[in-house]
Amino acid sequence: MTKMHPGESLNIGYLSPYLKALGSDYSNGANFAIAGSATLPRDTLFSLHIQVKQFLFFRDRSLELISQGLPGPVDAEGFRNALYMIDIGQNDVNALLSYLSYDQVVARFPPILDEIKDAIQTLYDNGSRNFWVHGTGALGCLPQKLSIPRKNDSDLDSNGCLKTYNRAAVTFNAALGSLCDQLSTQMKDATIVYTDLFPLKYDLIANRTKYGFDKPLMTCCGYGGPPYNYNITIGCQDKNASVCDDGSKFVSWDGVHLTEAANAIVAKGILSSDYSRPKIKFDQFCKV
Repeated sequence: MTKMHPGESLNIGYLSPYLKALGSDYSNGANFAIAGSATLPRDTLFSLHIQVKQFLFFRDRSLELISQGLPGPVDAEGFRNALYMIDIGQNDVNALLSYLSYDQVVARFPPILDEIKDAIQTLYDNGSRNFWVHGTGALGCLPQKLSIPRKNDSDLDSNGCLKTYNRAAVTFNAALGSLCDQLSTQMKDATIVYTDLFPLKYDLIANRTKYGFDKPLMTCCGYGGPPYNYNITIGCQDKNASVCDDGSKFVSWDGVHLTEAANAIVAKGILSSDYSRPKIKFDQFCKV
């Protein structure tokens, strides 16, 4: 029986065509994520559940090629020793915050966390043993959220970020961290590292001068000008949008995603293990 993954059943290629076009041998890994991905609904492209299915297809196909004496991109040992990074949930929480109260949003966390738990459990049951799980960032500091009309500024903190949104992010991260602790207890032969990205990303705003950011709450690429340069109807790709001259002075690229300069700082923080539990150095998972 020929196994089909969701992309093929819809005649939509995703993983294989793009990486093959780049000539990749997958030695640096494979990315199954895509912009806008969420955990729910679980059967829509490209939800976490579908990404896991795509991975399993990729793994099975790779091992099938090797069993036939053909060159497969990754062997069984490679899949077993690989590091599985899961960075998802922000889009779910961010979307809920757009139309629900704080209490209502928090009440929706369990099914989101259940999807992340199911993904880790499924990968574990299929031989994966090394996991690196990221929490969400400072949602209350996103220009996308700050640009939403509000009655007054009573919900803004001293750095100009929305306290309620950030409180939801912190609450979500606490629950995700607890989930990782729970899974670590259950999966004793696995290594599960949880990294809290909230303090790391909030620090970009709170200590902006240390990093050389002049416009921490304004998009580099957007429309509308100060204070946020964000318009929900005119995205960064719109012909009317403008792009800043120096992206290194900005934290936000398009109102949701970070600039290259900000991402470099976040990446350094992740690799330091200062924000991780347990504090395992990232390069422990790398083999030269």
